[in-house]
Amino acid sequence: MSKYSILVTGGAGYIGSTLVPALLAEGHRVAVLDNFNFSQSSLNQLCSDPNFDVYRGDARDEATLKPLLKNADIIIPLAALVGAPLCEVDRVGAESTNRDAILTLIRLSGGQQRIMMPVTNSGYGIGQAGRFCTEETELRPITLYGRTKVEAERAVLERGNAITFRLATVFGVSPRMRTDLLVNDFVYRAIHDRSITLFEAHFKRNFIHVRDVARAFIHGIDNFESMRNEPYNVGLSDANLSKLELCVKIQEHLPNFVYFEASNGEDPDKRDYIVSNEKIEKTGFRPAYSLDDGIRELIKGYRMIRNVAYRNA
Repeated sequence: MSKYSILVTGGAGYIGSTLVPALLAEGHRVAVLDNFNFSQSSLNQLCSDPNFDVYRGDARDEATLKPLLKNADIIIPLAALVGAPLCEVDRVGAESTNRDAILTLIRLSGGQQRIMMPVTNSGYGIGQAGRFCTEETELRPITLYGRTKVEAERAVLERGNAITFRLATVFGVSPRMRTDLLVNDFVYRAIHDRSITLFEAHFKRNFIHVRDVARAFIHGIDNFESMRNEPYNVGLSDANLSKLELCVKIQEHLPNFVYFEASNGEDPDKRDYIVSNEKIEKTGFRPAYSLDDGIRELIKGYRMIRNVAYRNA
């Protein structure tokens, strides 16, 4: 397997803190650019690795980004405002980070440099009942977060020499933890509140473990030539679940957890769809971590984590 020099923007975040050690373990050289806005120290254990380097800065800043791109064979832009609530709080930041920073990266990078970018399958918006969203399904994002990621993906694929991963809702324990993601949030509430009230409990979405996201990127590196210039859904094919079904699954692990369906009220995140992951599975990728695996590890993690400092919004 070839070894590459990889630049990861936002590499100290929830996904990056799991992905960067995995890339180093594969023998790649990795440079991380992150603004460390959450005061995280999730990459500290990597500082002794001679193949690791780290820079504090903003991925939107051309003067910061340009010199770091010079030696990069592969660029993985993780820097983003992630999630609909955070993007609504900072709409300007969402557009400038999630979309405009990608346009800058495209302009500054050479055509021979590979880009591998995560986006979100929330771009599918509201799906048709009983019909799986594939990579051919029309993208109809219903949030600012979804729209900026769809626009960034379009630009990257038009640029070429790229792969995009349309990630399902990610879950699991990471060195830079997030407790506001749906599975992570529901398990946290099941442990600390022992109850939850669900709005529009029938809304469905797909899920994927954070370590499987890292594995998908490594799979993309190893199979880049055959996967080039295409988007890929990345999720658990047995985990297209409604919020109610997710609560049933969590209750199997935490029997004292109770959940209620609200008769009125709305979920501000209106996405509702089921997703096919057949395209990436045909390339040989299979997730290694189940939803049950993630719930079990979250239960252990939340014996340590008892505050909301790990929320993005």
